[in-house]
Amino acid sequence: MKKLLILAALATVSVGQPAFAQTPHANPSVVVPHKDLDLRTEAGTKSLDRRIWRAVVDVCGTAPDYDLQGKNDVRQCRTDTRQLASTQADRVIASAAPDSVIRVSSIQK
Repeated sequence: MKKLLILAALATVSVGQPAFAQTPHANPSVVVPHKDLDLRTEAGTKSLDRRIWRAVVDVCGTAPDYDLQGKNDVRQCRTDTRQLASTQADRVIASAAPDSVIRVSSIQK
């Protein structure tokens, strides 16, 4: 089975579905809040990057240690999802628009 990762406004990418230790939600989605951050500063952009990473981990889930393929799938999911989310963040930072949304989500294919 394949998992389709969608970053709502910008891009989509397909990756293998990881074997989750827990049952995954049908359509996990995380909106990364950033209205409270001053994205014109280095501290603000670093805080946003940490929030994006936590959202990526939530969306991609985990795999048990004994499932090497699942671990690899999760690692690839995190790499691809973070790259796409960072693209959204770069656009938000460039426009310094606090009302823009950064959404990290996935949908099973």
